[in-house]
Amino acid sequence: MPDLDVGLIGAGGIACFHLPAWVELGARVTVFSTDGNAEKLAAQYAEHGVEVVDSLDELLERSTVVDVCTPTHTHKELALAAIRAGKHVACEKPLALSVKDAEEMITAAEDAGVLLFPCHVVRYFPEYTAMTQAVAAGAVGQPAVLRFTRTCAYPWWAPWFADAELSGGILVDQMIHDFDIARLLAGDVVRVYAQSRGHLRPPAEAGAVAAATAVLTHASGAISHVHGVWGLPDSDFRTTFRIAGRGGVLTHDSTQTEAFRIVAQDGATGIPDTILTESPFLTELRDFASAVQGGPTPRVTARDGLAAVQIGLAATESARTGQAVEIEHEGVR
Repeated sequence: MPDLDVGLIGAGGIACFHLPAWVELGARVTVFSTDGNAEKLAAQYAEHGVEVVDSLDELLERSTVVDVCTPTHTHKELALAAIRAGKHVACEKPLALSVKDAEEMITAAEDAGVLLFPCHVVRYFPEYTAMTQAVAAGAVGQPAVLRFTRTCAYPWWAPWFADAELSGGILVDQMIHDFDIARLLAGDVVRVYAQSRGHLRPPAEAGAVAAATAVLTHASGAISHVHGVWGLPDSDFRTTFRIAGRGGVLTHDSTQTEAFRIVAQDGATGIPDTILTESPFLTELRDFASAVQGGPTPRVTARDGLAAVQIGLAATESARTGQAVEIEHEGVR
């Protein structure tokens, strides 16, 4: 994709996965970050022409698409700046920390005629892709009971994760992956009940742990159970799913596959061991890049990102109040 000029905003953990994907896609990449890590990150790919700029305005001038890889609370303003400059935008999940903000981002992109792509990378993991395709082909019949778990080390190395005002906490930041997959498989979610425990306020240090469980009721009548853990520093990144219907059951446990490991900054495991033929971040960004160059609509849309935010926020409210939270959908009662 030689005509793709990418402006990468951010140089933290997730940018370390996005940048090599863009390089492999043949994009010309410019990096901007306010945390002082841009030069260090870009230097690893200097032979591929990756450059650093000192301002957001300069990055926007040099880019046709923008990739937002920054802390969640900064997503809205950075994405809107890029959209207003006429750029297509890939934005790390979750899109925003409120439904109103996510809707504002989507409306701005639609009005500007540009693509807003939420980076829900789990949809691009081969295990989840195969499972999604099998369910769509009728392997289990209509999904009835879905179970998902996701465990990783508590992200104490980046202080903003522990502040729910900045990250959304474990329910919005981590478990949003499985909320998105549950909705993809079983349809709109109309009711959420959740509980959370552990270290849920800043500051967090090594040794902090947190866990949450959410039960989703879908308009179809299906029930999804989602469990997330931010564990001790030596916690392996593990994911499981079990999708059951009258026609059968599909199961997966990432610890049972032959795999290799991708490691992020400071030795932190960035994604679970998996039977990868290529990085799911590469698969994801290729999908986005193809769409902005006239290809088909990517498998994740901005409206999917909004729906995932709605579920995550409903789960957060339920955990806070101890009550189930209803999610209204047009035409669904």
